[in-house]
Amino acid sequence: QRALAAGQVPQAVIGDLDSLSARARAELADRLHPVPEQETTDFDKALRHIAAPFVLAVGFSGARMDHGLAVLNTLVRHPDRRCLVLSGKDVCFLAPPRITLTMRPRARLSLFPMAPVSGRSEGLRWPIDGLCFSPAGIVGTSNEATAGQVSLSFDAPGMLVILPRAGLRSAIESLTSAPVWPNARPDARGG
Repeated sequence: QRALAAGQVPQAVIGDLDSLSARARAELADRLHPVPEQETTDFDKALRHIAAPFVLAVGFSGARMDHGLAVLNTLVRHPDRRCLVLSGKDVCFLAPPRITLTMRPRARLSLFPMAPVSGRSEGLRWPIDGLCFSPAGIVGTSNEATAGQVSLSFDAPGMLVILPRAGLRSAIESLTSAPVWPNARPDARGG
């Protein structure tokens, strides 16, 4: 509905469509791809039902905290997908097994674990080698680059990388060439 109000017509609308107005339904009738289950979010449904080498998710970070957390949960549930979530100030993605980012010295790089994970780093002010991260334990907010490149590697999927929006180009370039995790979702529901 917001896209239509802005004069943009989406190529496809994927989701449970429960919040789509009757007017938008009529206008987009030939572009609707309903996924009727209510156990997952529309972001999860969309990510599961598209085939793309890279997904730039815009408009999903939202103003509601519960929706924002669900988006982050979806990134972790789909470790085999290259997906970057763009918000007003930040970019966020699930860290692949290995990645090297081009960054300005002193640029912020935050790490937030959504599962137990450990890793190694080069080019961070506070190296992460030897740390055991977990959502209820150690997190890595407000670290920063010390050189022009930051290299990260992790032993398991579950680490989110959060950069300032100025890091968008580097994140996209780095993610498109980084390896992906095998699909290791505990729930292998549809898609």
